[in-house]
Amino acid sequence: MVINEKNTALIFKAFCDENRIRILNILSSGEKCACKLLEALSVTQPTLSHHMKILCDSGVVKARKEGKWMHYSLSQEGLKVAEEYLGILKNTGKEKENE
Repeated sequence: MVINEKNTALIFKAFCDENRIRILNILSSGEKCACKLLEALSVTQPTLSHHMKILCDSGVVKARKEGKWMHYSLSQEGLKVAEEYLGILKNTGKEKENE
């Protein structure tokens, strides 16, 4: 796998905020409606929308609309890509140590 710098930056941007980490922790137990995330985080709707856009743009979270509410869940595919990027970085460091 070749590292795509733009996609890697989007993924790590998603992980660089306490509220987004809280959202990921909440979603680790399964899909949640935006209303449940609002209750759990005590943030405004525009703030939640901002965080969810960053998480969805990174590919780590996926969204689906049901009625007037958005439902969010972790994207296993997106998490796998993040894990692969970390693995490449980890292995690259080991290769340089062995030179």
